[in-house]
Amino acid sequence: MRIRIDTISGRRSLAPRRNPYFAHRIRKGLHLGFRCTGRGGVGFWIVRGAVEHEYRFKSLYEVSDTNTFEVALAAAQAWASELDHGVGANLSGRKADVELACAEYVASLQSARPRAAHDADLRFKRYVYGHALARVPLDKLREKNIRQWLDGLLAAGLTKSGANRTLIALRAALNASVRSRLAPSHTAFEIRQVQPFKGAATRRNLFLDQAQRKALHESARGAVRDLIAAAALTGARPGELVNARRSAFDARTGTITLTGKVGSRTIPLSPDACALFERLSKNKLPTAYLLVKDNGERWTRTSEWATLVKDAASRAGLPQDVVLYSLRHSAISEMLKAGMATLEVARLVGTSLGQIEEHYGHIAQPHVREQLARVKLL
Repeated sequence: MRIRIDTISGRRSLAPRRNPYFAHRIRKGLHLGFRCTGRGGVGFWIVRGAVEHEYRFKSLYEVSDTNTFEVALAAAQAWASELDHGVGANLSGRKADVELACAEYVASLQSARPRAAHDADLRFKRYVYGHALARVPLDKLREKNIRQWLDGLLAAGLTKSGANRTLIALRAALNASVRSRLAPSHTAFEIRQVQPFKGAATRRNLFLDQAQRKALHESARGAVRDLIAAAALTGARPGELVNARRSAFDARTGTITLTGKVGSRTIPLSPDACALFERLSKNKLPTAYLLVKDNGERWTRTSEWATLVKDAASRAGLPQDVVLYSLRHSAISEMLKAGMATLEVARLVGTSLGQIEEHYGHIAQPHVREQLARVKLL
């Protein structure tokens, strides 16, 4: 049976597998492929070109209503044209680069581990793609390239623990590229030489009390003030908040659907949080983002709000290590201090019960003792 990737029905009939279906021949030595990562035609467009007796690849983008076969075909032809004229080095003028290794790794996770794939994809989009590291050929990748990139994450405002988690994802992608022979064996050695930051996995100790949270909020200027308020009132991750669109907020039920590193979840909101999101949602289309920058554009990188939060903290006389994530830690702490069950808190903030008990169990102990004192055991 002929394999068809140029039709929706044809893609839906394909079985998920790691190797792309290079079923559409554009011309001799140039094929458009489809990597099927799930049932129902879910996958990515990939182009393969033969240059000087070797194949070169370019991962285009995920199949969607806008990223159709025709769009992918035009992108593949443009890539081939630039490659033919010797100006494709910044696209895929080499066998493989770090960006391709990351894209291949995400695609390989889609079927068996969709949540892990989602988390890795978000990290790569925020902290790898667009960075100088992304264009480094895998056969030229060295420890210094990875170390410079990792140090740059801290300079951009990411915490040590966040940088370490992103390093873990990059390591996994590069090691996978070695196993699939996309990268030479020495790549695994180079990545092993880069050690994660020490002391980053400790308990988050920076707790802001209500007066400090109010001071931070009142000292903030511009659109970041709404972002601070949303973080303080929900305990959500910053990335989940900036991803929220108008359609995610339901004023009738008082809930909001957040999407981020652990997928999507719908959570109830407090009256203050409802009031905030009702104000932010006024006169906005369903597809518009609730929280945007002063120029009306969406927040895309941690560095865009990190400096603004630190400036507000400085004006409020708060510790220098205050970051937006400090409000998440404070919100979780306040919920537990108020007597909320750890399971409910875990569901609200989108983390595991084990993580809550490991990092915040000491906060819930006094309330548990008070409840235990009311229980007649003997």
